[in-house]
Amino acid sequence: MGNLCGIEISCNQVLNRVGSCLCGKGNHILNLEKNLEALEKAIGVLKAKRDDVLTKVQREEAKGQRRLNEVQVWLTSVQTIENQFDDLNNTRTMELRRLCLFGICSKKFKSSFRYGRRVSQMLKDVENLKNGVFEVVAVELPALRCVVEERPLQPVIFGQETMLEKAWNHLMDDETGIMGLYGMGGVGKTTLLKQINNKFVDLCDTKDGAEIVIWVVVSGDLQVHKIQHRIGNKIGYKGVEWKKRKEAQKALDIFNFLSKKRFMLLLDDIWRKVDLTEIGIPNPTSQNGCKIVFTTRYLGVCTSMGVHEPMEVRCLSTNDAWDLFKKKVGQNTLDLHPDIPKIARKVAGACRGLPLALNVIGETMSWKKTTQQWYHAVDVLETYAADFTDVKEKILPILKYSYDNLEGDNVKSCFLYCSLFSEDTLIDKERVIDYWICEGFIDGYESKERAVNQGYEILGTLVCASLLQEGGKYDNKSYVRMHDVVREMALWIASDLEKHKGSYIVRAGKGLNEVPKVKNWKLVSRMSLVNNKIEGIHESHECPKLTTLLLQNNSCLVRISGEFFRSMPRLVVLDLSWNVDLKALPEQISELVSLRYLDLSESNIVSLPVGLQKLKRLMHLNLESMLCLDGVSGISNLSSLKKLKLLNFIMWLTISLLEELERLEHLEVLTIEITSSSVLKQLLCSHRLVRCLQKLSIKYIEEESVRVLTLPSIENLREVFIGGCGIREIMIERNTMLTSPCLPHLSKVLIAGCNGLKDLTWLLFAPNLTHLSVWNSSELEEIISQEKAATVDTVPFRKLEYLHLWDLPELMSIYWSSLPFPYLNLINVQNDCQKLRKLPLDSQSCVAGEELVIEYGDEEWKEKVEWADEATRLRFLPSCKLVLYDV
Repeated sequence: MGNLCGIEISCNQVLNRVGSCLCGKGNHILNLEKNLEALEKAIGVLKAKRDDVLTKVQREEAKGQRRLNEVQVWLTSVQTIENQFDDLNNTRTMELRRLCLFGICSKKFKSSFRYGRRVSQMLKDVENLKNGVFEVVAVELPALRCVVEERPLQPVIFGQETMLEKAWNHLMDDETGIMGLYGMGGVGKTTLLKQINNKFVDLCDTKDGAEIVIWVVVSGDLQVHKIQHRIGNKIGYKGVEWKKRKEAQKALDIFNFLSKKRFMLLLDDIWRKVDLTEIGIPNPTSQNGCKIVFTTRYLGVCTSMGVHEPMEVRCLSTNDAWDLFKKKVGQNTLDLHPDIPKIARKVAGACRGLPLALNVIGETMSWKKTTQQWYHAVDVLETYAADFTDVKEKILPILKYSYDNLEGDNVKSCFLYCSLFSEDTLIDKERVIDYWICEGFIDGYESKERAVNQGYEILGTLVCASLLQEGGKYDNKSYVRMHDVVREMALWIASDLEKHKGSYIVRAGKGLNEVPKVKNWKLVSRMSLVNNKIEGIHESHECPKLTTLLLQNNSCLVRISGEFFRSMPRLVVLDLSWNVDLKALPEQISELVSLRYLDLSESNIVSLPVGLQKLKRLMHLNLESMLCLDGVSGISNLSSLKKLKLLNFIMWLTISLLEELERLEHLEVLTIEITSSSVLKQLLCSHRLVRCLQKLSIKYIEEESVRVLTLPSIENLREVFIGGCGIREIMIERNTMLTSPCLPHLSKVLIAGCNGLKDLTWLLFAPNLTHLSVWNSSELEEIISQEKAATVDTVPFRKLEYLHLWDLPELMSIYWSSLPFPYLNLINVQNDCQKLRKLPLDSQSCVAGEELVIEYGDEEWKEKVEWADEATRLRFLPSCKLVLYDV
């Protein structure tokens, strides 16, 4: 009897439990095994039907048809239910083992009931999908509209009407497949190519029009993958996977696409033969109607490209040149004195009809108000232009006159410095100003703000003088560019009009594998070897005058010997950024006793040499995105440091390192990443470091550590990133004694993965915000809360240019009423933002800015948008654009 155990349970309990299993909800358990078998068979039949439908779809798509939306929805539903069945099937054995009493009950009743109910429902869903019948699975694609972007041109084009007509007629000839336009720099080849591009705009959807027009700037740095990337962007190949494909695979993709289209390819600024087959460009023929047009400076390139009748773009006639010059000078200046028009004709004549020279000199002369200034201009121009014998001698002295009119040697030095960058490259304004400050062109020992403002003033002066061109604004950075003819002139001047050719050594973007041979290193004052493939630097050279050495973006650079740095006593700027293979620096860097600027960002250097701590004059140190660096201890020894960049720094900032930063008494600019609540607290309590903050990244801080993030007033803060944090609220510490905004210069904010945030009302204190991106924050309900904003008398987002909202399932409101948005260019709403029904727009929004584009990733979202009124809908609905991003 000792082996028996007693279980006492009432008969009523047993009967009730069994009864519940045999009827009502219990049927999900009673029929579980049978339903699973039926579901497995039904899934098999559904898969077979799916395969048949998919085969039919693929066959029709191969004929150029597009699958029906209802077919795609059905295929997606089948895939979804297959995935769900796999999930159920993974626990099938375990669930069946739980059954008891001959399968009519379960040891875990609730779990089995839920599982059985899912099986029953899925069986119904599968049966419904099996009943789908598709007699037609695809339809003919509509005729493709002409895809061509109009290129910006000045309002009046002087002297090219005849040339344009001639070039266009030649291009439209059936026998012309490839047309080459050649001529010297600055003569107007690109302008002519833009006019040809824009004529295709007028021919859209006509029999003479193209289906797609592709514009590519090639320049001297001819790289196949870059050309393929630009073409791929135009024809729809944009994903990360496509970018990873080899050049030969990309060429095949491009060929397969373009071979079915009537395309026009416009290649601007070719310096040598472009292998069209290597890129993937089909051969244009009279049968396919495709055309290729390119511009070049060299007649030989036309021959190598198979062009038998190249067209020369020549300088303007005397009358056309005078018309252009008058336009640039302005009638008000010409009318100041009766003699000025007569003298001005001589100045225009000295330009020899070169459009670039006419533009540059015309704008320079537009503010010359006396006859004496005009006579002086004639004297200077005739002095240099009298004996022109070739292209360089005809262009450079004329352009030099604008250089000579720059006020101050420092401004001239800043201009010449811009010639160190690669041709046709964008020059980051902030970076070049930092170079200028460290070189001493701008007094960096005065206030930071004054020095930076002076730098932007110099850039503005150079742009106004047509010696630099505005390059646009990208990713919250602004750029300028230098025309390659002007760049040649700058290098010519830097070499003292070719008397000392070794002063500036510029071999940027030339594909070098080693440091170039230099006749006399003692003459070199500045050297640029940017964008090459130099593998190692081993030689030692005596460089007593060298002050700038630019070595960034040498993708193969592995080693720099210590001997290389031994004889550069005056070097002040050293840029080694974006050298991803560089893993170490020699200790001899300590001998660069004059060094003020050092950029190691985006390199894979593991350890900073101890000798770095001896650089007592170092003012600027950039260590951003150094993902292998093991530490920066001893940084407090850099007693002159003014600008320190530690953003995207793989080494987590510690209290001890923060204390070192506090000992940098001259520090003015700091970019930093914080991953510790204690470090964040100490940073925000340090008034001196807070005053230096320019970019701040806060990551991976849990709610328990910092439930409410309170930011103090940070005058110099430009960018903020808060990601992967459990922060529940962000607040601004307001000082009632201050009348200015708390975050007056904050322009870019990115919030990602902050699931505890309900709103971002603190942005009211950032009146100059231009970029706002909010991603993947599951509880965010409002951008600006009406309740919390009641005490703040301000209208937000007056400077906003870009608004990105991604994966915000609870977001219902950006702002409770319409806003003016004078500068807003783009609203991007992607993925799960289904509760955002109303945008803060009315028919008067964006009236002062560019046309607003509203990008969305879900057709259902666009259909459910609630517009303020009919006028608002009519205004902005045409601007809505479906864009799907790879994430």
